[in-house]
Amino acid sequence: MTTGQTTTPGKLKPHLALIFANVLFGMNFSFYVSIIHHYMDFEDLFFFRVAFAAVCFVPWTFFSQRYRIPAKDFVKILIPTVLVIYGHEFMMLWGAEYTNPVDASTIATMAPIVTLVVSARMLHERLHMAKVIGVILAFIGAAVLILGNGIPVLRSREFGNLFMFISVLAAATNTIFIKPSLMRYGTILVTGWYYIIGLVISAPFFAKGLMHYDFASLPVAGGLEIAYILVLGTVLPNYLLYYGTEKLTSVHTGLYSYLQPISATILALLRRQVELDYNNLIAAGLILIGIVLVVITYEKYKFPVPKI
Repeated sequence: MTTGQTTTPGKLKPHLALIFANVLFGMNFSFYVSIIHHYMDFEDLFFFRVAFAAVCFVPWTFFSQRYRIPAKDFVKILIPTVLVIYGHEFMMLWGAEYTNPVDASTIATMAPIVTLVVSARMLHERLHMAKVIGVILAFIGAAVLILGNGIPVLRSREFGNLFMFISVLAAATNTIFIKPSLMRYGTILVTGWYYIIGLVISAPFFAKGLMHYDFASLPVAGGLEIAYILVLGTVLPNYLLYYGTEKLTSVHTGLYSYLQPISATILALLRRQVELDYNNLIAAGLILIGIVLVVITYEKYKFPVPKI
């Protein structure tokens, strides 16, 4: 899964970072569903994640000697932040209220396809038949989960899957936009500004709900699940994800996301949250074949990598 590049010792760390980030992200889906259904509204969990990550990352920003970012580069961080905070994280948790961990993680595997499509569009890359077929198959796979029982209706499982798909579109697009900033300023500085902006654009709407949450009534099991989401499901994998994206390409970032449904499915089955059905298998098969076709094309016709 190294897309044709030899993994030297210097590149091993970012590869491992992306592997662990996606395994942890995949496990999140099981806990999202459990927390939202039993312990906390998705809006409160959404802001809790943003606020906790800000506490962890923002101080490091001001310890940096280069914490000031020019206005023209600030805009390049602002756009990905809005994409991730509302397009990815908010929509993902909203979708988790209605879907299940296996559907959610299967749709998450669309990230490589979306990343490659956006990369090709922005970098004016030629389209090749294998790539076109791969993209079509992957989108059909997502459609199986979103349109499996017709047009998604409000509060249905398919409705949640649609929100998950929107979340994947936003996250994959973000990996393209954020790459130049990560290469220029580094993971810690960019992540710190990301959560400063995230607090500013989310606190006016969601801080009040979390401040009035009755934490005293939260059972131990719920507290442990929320703690996992905050530390091992948000802060650690976000750092690992941006570190890996900084050192490697956005294509690597997308390809490693296929680890998410593996960890999500294993955990969901162990916790007896879901049973696999034909839609899951068909969708996963189509998306996997699509990714393979796109990767084959990527191997033969390399994507140009933006330079700073």
